[in-house]
Amino acid sequence: MDIVTAPVYPDLSLFIDGIFIAADGRVQQDVLNPATGAVIGKLPHASREDLDAALAAADRAFKTWHRSSPVERSKILRRAADLFRERAPEIARGITLDMGKPYAEALAEVMGGAEHAEWHAEECRRIYGRVIPPRIDGVRQLVLREPIGVCAAFTPWNFPFNQAIRKVVAAIGAGCTLVLKGPEDAPSAVVAIARVFADAGLPAGCLNLVWGVPAEVSDYLIRSPVVRKISFTGSVPVGKQLAALAGSLMKRCTMELGGHSPAIVFDDADIDRAAELLANMKYRNAGQVCVSPSRMYVQEQAYDRFLDKFAQVASGLKVGSGLDKDTRMGPLAHQKRVPTMESFIDDADQRGGKVVVGGARIEGDGNFFAPTVITDVPDDSRLMTQEPFGPIAPIVRFKDFDEVVRRANSLPYGLASYAFTRSSRNATAIANAIEAGMVNINHFGIALSETPFGGVKDSGYGSEGGTETFDGYLVTKFVTQLN
Repeated sequence: MDIVTAPVYPDLSLFIDGIFIAADGRVQQDVLNPATGAVIGKLPHASREDLDAALAAADRAFKTWHRSSPVERSKILRRAADLFRERAPEIARGITLDMGKPYAEALAEVMGGAEHAEWHAEECRRIYGRVIPPRIDGVRQLVLREPIGVCAAFTPWNFPFNQAIRKVVAAIGAGCTLVLKGPEDAPSAVVAIARVFADAGLPAGCLNLVWGVPAEVSDYLIRSPVVRKISFTGSVPVGKQLAALAGSLMKRCTMELGGHSPAIVFDDADIDRAAELLANMKYRNAGQVCVSPSRMYVQEQAYDRFLDKFAQVASGLKVGSGLDKDTRMGPLAHQKRVPTMESFIDDADQRGGKVVVGGARIEGDGNFFAPTVITDVPDDSRLMTQEPFGPIAPIVRFKDFDEVVRRANSLPYGLASYAFTRSSRNATAIANAIEAGMVNINHFGIALSETPFGGVKDSGYGSEGGTETFDGYLVTKFVTQLN
């Protein structure tokens, strides 16, 4: 471990009404290092009284924060961005320790999150209404955009900093307050976010951080009459449950759910570049990425060359502790994911699939599974119909445009998609035909602060990032006045 010779994991706490709260007799949860299985921290769970206190603090803070100047909000967000960059090595180390991704990836995640804070600092000053010309002399017609209220946000473990900061800066920038429940198994980054905003001067109660049993906390917060908006990033089944509950209470939602992203490589593409880029994207974060290219469709004439190059990249990845500077892929975040990967391999094998690279767990401590490439899997196999959320890449052939569009669109998911071609005609046609919220052609160009991030179909609704980022946190009020 040459990045950190003596890893020190940060203290964990709740954050309610501007105060960091330690366990003090509360239920605690072990936090594990997925590279070793060792317990590295203890996370306090919020009691029912803690949840009520967080809701009350957010409600109280909203009464003043929603009237704050966008210039004030912008200054706080900008201070936070500076602090994130300053503390990035420390925050990234915590992410590597509790989530497992390589340190370089964790550091990039934090630096990208700082960009989100900075971008929202600028964009929140541009939340405009409009004047509508009246039909009658003496009438003034205004459209106002106002913060929706107290928000409840639920964020995942695979990008613990990035997914949380997107929701925090959008809510704060819009003039909302929020109660945030981050991932209990990778909590250090979210605690760091709370510390940064406290140090940046965010008023008490605007951001509150709670932990607990996910189903219990989410149910309690969503049902609270204080909460007016819900933002969730996670699995499709859980997202549907939360959306149904929120819908029954007429509460607005932003849902960024799972995907199973098709990657389409046409014969006329730069095959070597496409294979190298897709392989590196696929094994980033050990494949635990909601927008990971997870179904590779390669046109027949390019198939063999693509497969050889992709397999070469996969077999050359160094797998190990994320604190080792040579590591290119870390462990799976949870021990239970290792047998899940094995079950995908078993299903593919029973259906005639062929393992070209990897295909098995890596023995020893930690939750390590080899980068894997599988060919000849049928479209109804688990690998082609269920997101593996791990380092397994199925690669299959296709003949023509209509066939690959039909196969790519056959699943209920619609988050991200990828296509590689030198033909502008193919590029335009595939961009129009693919059912996805985000389409990447010849590169990876999504998840930037200035671009909208979100899906369609079972992959959710609403966007984070881009000028659309505040839409879920604002209500529209029409005012008509006769003078």
